[in-house]
Amino acid sequence: MEWRKSSYSGGGNEGNCVEVAFTGPAVAVRDSKNTGVRLAIPADRWRAFVAAL
Repeated sequence: MEWRKSSYSGGGNEGNCVEVAFTGPAVAVRDSKNTGVRLAIPADRWRAFVAAL
């Protein structure tokens, strides 16, 4: 699984990021400080969330 973080996460904020990984039917979300805990969100709901931002 390839984890991605926002381009806004640079500038000394490493370790204080939300990371996402696209797994097909779901999007996995985790805190970069606690990588063992993950949240899986259905891909269609993730798209709706991002569109609402």
